[in-house]
Amino acid sequence: MKIPFHKRLLSYFWEQQIESVTSEINEELSVSLIKGRYQLYTTNAIYSFEDLYYNFVGAFKQMDLEKLPGRKVLILGFGLGSIPIILESKFDAFFEYTAVEIDEAVLYLANKYAVPKIHSPIQFVCADALQFVNTTEELFDMVLVDIFLDDIIPEKFSQQTFLESLSEIINPNGVILYNKLALTDEDKKESTAFFSNIFHPVFENGVALEVKGNHMLLNQQNILK
Repeated sequence: MKIPFHKRLLSYFWEQQIESVTSEINEELSVSLIKGRYQLYTTNAIYSFEDLYYNFVGAFKQMDLEKLPGRKVLILGFGLGSIPIILESKFDAFFEYTAVEIDEAVLYLANKYAVPKIHSPIQFVCADALQFVNTTEELFDMVLVDIFLDDIIPEKFSQQTFLESLSEIINPNGVILYNKLALTDEDKKESTAFFSNIFHPVFENGVALEVKGNHMLLNQQNILK
């Protein structure tokens, strides 16, 4: 969507509200223009912020993406496409994406505001991420988990069985990157316990990266620089 130049310029000084929608999944989804970027947010959480979605920027900076075994990437929780935008604009990295997003309203906003900026091919799947992971016959070289309902990760995505299912759809030496909130002391305590008690038993070579109020959990340290 083309935004008038004056509104884009003003966004560097004041937030410019663009559009709000509702859905059965999210009571309110809002798109604003901030610093010339689209931000998708709910009442308590930011879902996407183009290349200023710092948690993934910080994680990718620590990774050697050339070590990936191939170019097939699965995104669970697409938002406004921050992940491919970050990889293309900041790392000159182009992949073949499968994007799984349960909320049709998010996909509507993504196709309206984000997809025109993305050059890599994307196959969109409107489905529950758990169902997709449990039924797909594809194997991926990188799986990026960014699943939130407002600021909460639904419980089914915090189970060891979900992580075990992820491990079955990754190619040898493939990478899983799982986004956990770690903003408050309580968040950090919960995230640390999740890594120690659930994530690490499945991925024994895993590591937790602290990035801008988030813990980015990697299934294997070998991808790090």
